[in-house]
Amino acid sequence: MRAAARVFRARGFAAAGMRDIAVAADLSPGNLYHYFRGKDEILFFCQDRSLDRLLDALAAARRDRRRPLAARLHVLAVAHVLCLVDEVEGSAAHLEVDALPPPLRARIVAKRDRYEHGVRALVADGIKRRALRATDATVATRAFLGALTWTAQWFRPEGDQSAHEIAKLVADYAVAGLTAVVSRKSSVVSRKSPVSSRSHQPATRLQAT
Repeated sequence: MRAAARVFRARGFAAAGMRDIAVAADLSPGNLYHYFRGKDEILFFCQDRSLDRLLDALAAARRDRRRPLAARLHVLAVAHVLCLVDEVEGSAAHLEVDALPPPLRARIVAKRDRYEHGVRALVADGIKRRALRATDATVATRAFLGALTWTAQWFRPEGDQSAHEIAKLVADYAVAGLTAVVSRKSSVVSRKSPVSSRSHQPATRLQAT
């Protein structure tokens, strides 16, 4: 899987071939085909396993009611970023859900939606109990998850900061967005903005992991 992740990062999913992955893994193409019928299955395996890790982190955040919600969301956010930048299962290749054939894509989208809905339920409950300062659970959740997921696009393992350091910093900023006070004035201005009134685009969905 490390070999596949390296090839996907270096060549891009569309340009990567099973022979490239086999060479990187020091395997014959025949041996690789013994485990996977094609690169679609490798990508699906990585995305599916990543989503399992995210759902496990979400379940832990739901169970741990001894700590404040913001602290639990911070732990979840760190786990989310670390999952996406993982050497084996991570990298921007996991954002390429549209590259999967429809049957595999449907399974990934369903699991991704379960995760997003679960996080949104936590955020909505926090808003209701005034544990969070956000005002719109759907927008807040998508902004939160979008900030975390985008890390996979720019993170480089060879950078000055480790994956754990980056994950903590991104989590700090993402959770701060949920707990910061939103002024009424900024909300009114955004509603009256000509750009906002002309825009009818749906909110950005959580990218596949």
